[in-house]
Amino acid sequence: MRKRIATTMKLIAVSYAWIEIFLGTEKGQRCSRAINESDQTLTPEVVLAEISRKYFGEGSKELEIQRRMRTISQSSELIGIDEAIALESGKAYLEILDRSKVNSGRSNESKKPSLFDAIILATARINKAKVLTGDLYFKGLPETIWIE
Repeated sequence: MRKRIATTMKLIAVSYAWIEIFLGTEKGQRCSRAINESDQTLTPEVVLAEISRKYFGEGSKELEIQRRMRTISQSSELIGIDEAIALESGKAYLEILDRSKVNSGRSNESKKPSLFDAIILATARINKAKVLTGDLYFKGLPETIWIE
């Protein structure tokens, strides 16, 4: 009889996943299940800033935005940027920038990945975690759990 090796699943929940959860979509339900089934869910702190920017831009009330950010911080472990993540972010940015040019067939300024995207990828790599996303910059990367 073969001995089973226990594996742990660390998950990085990004803005895409949280927004789908807040919308209550089918993708959001899949994201919730993935978060609940993971051994540890991490959320880069920059995700809170992205959430704030998105919902203020849509005219949401501040109390509602605070409630959503509190949901994120109570449902996952917030991860800041340290030297290792900052260093890896520089490398990750160049990688996803190159991938975006190949995938789009052009170098359109509006299609460039953001530094947020690179920080998320770097956070996943440093923490040996998977990124839960539907963001095209992450599609096909070994660190990605793709939500379609």
